[in-house]
Amino acid sequence: MKSLIPLRNFRILIQNSGYSFAITLLFAIIFAGCKKDSPPSCDDFGFAQKGRGAVAVVRNGQSIQAAIDAATTAKIIYIEPGVYKETITVNKPGIQLIGSVCNPYSKIVIQNPGDADNGITVQDGGDGFTLKNVTIEDFEENGIILIRVDNFTLSHVTTINDGEYGLFPVLCSNGVVEYCSATGDDDTGIYVGQSTNVVIQYCEAFANVNGIEIENCTNVVAQKNHSYNNVAGFLIDLLPGKTVKTSSDVLITDNIIEGNNHVNFADPEGGFEAFVPSGSGVLVVGVDNVTIKNNKITNNNFTGIATVSTIILGALAGLPPEAFADIEPNAGGAKITDNIVLNNGSAPPTGLPLPGVDLLWDGSGMNNCWKNNTHNSEYPSPLPSCN
Repeated sequence: MKSLIPLRNFRILIQNSGYSFAITLLFAIIFAGCKKDSPPSCDDFGFAQKGRGAVAVVRNGQSIQAAIDAATTAKIIYIEPGVYKETITVNKPGIQLIGSVCNPYSKIVIQNPGDADNGITVQDGGDGFTLKNVTIEDFEENGIILIRVDNFTLSHVTTINDGEYGLFPVLCSNGVVEYCSATGDDDTGIYVGQSTNVVIQYCEAFANVNGIEIENCTNVVAQKNHSYNNVAGFLIDLLPGKTVKTSSDVLITDNIIEGNNHVNFADPEGGFEAFVPSGSGVLVVGVDNVTIKNNKITNNNFTGIATVSTIILGALAGLPPEAFADIEPNAGGAKITDNIVLNNGSAPPTGLPLPGVDLLWDGSGMNNCWKNNTHNSEYPSPLPSCN
């Protein structure tokens, strides 16, 4: 906190105006400076925005859903710290749910009231949705699911033990997932599926089957995330049987992906997630034009970065090649450069048709290349070099 008036000038004020005025002024300066450096109270955080548009405040003990139901479109709803045992549905545009976090110990927790499937559901009509500063925990299927939502933001959202998925945008567009954390999901912590133009950044995913999954998507960037202690750190995949049949142009950059050696705890009766091999850093499965650069990928027991056909994953699941007739299953145009990929492949799971190495390719697809990676092992050797 800096003084707003030089000491020499303050002495002149004392001499010219008397002690009473000077002392009053001094306290005003100190109070103003301290107030500037102090966090606002919960009430200040909510009510300070009233001049910027429609605002509502949900007090501890009130219902978030009731505030949404009463809201017009483009409504900012601030939520006081507390535990809210309810499910939430948003189907009108421009709703912003923002936790009023006053200090590091303040938490807004949305908790399963019983045996509910989803914590927050944002569906058709929920364009422009924003969720910030909220924890979602203990739901049966998904922490938050967004379906056909355009222009969304998920920021500083924590999901804990939410069944299959923590954060689950599907068939969405033009979204940002940032500063989020997901753990305890038996499919994927942070998932983006059949979506376009999405950024995933500054997030943390741990103790899930898949830490971060980008499935049947186009134009997705995942940068500066930390994925660890999952079965697979990143899964970038193109799967059959979906509405969207193609996937391309995914950028994975500046992430830390380490120690993804968790035992696979997916439901054996579920989908492909049950067959993801433990010890996988980054798996590129059937997606075209994936760029992986400037990442640090270490201590994954099976592989650091693998580029394979979807048919390989299907074979692990016991599916014949004809099960993939509605997609082009071979990954092409992968560019894997300037990564640190070390100490991977030391203990691959038994029964895999491929070896444990830092850099792995099954030989399928065209125009895949590798360059300037720091690594100790690769298969096949040498891998095709980028021009």
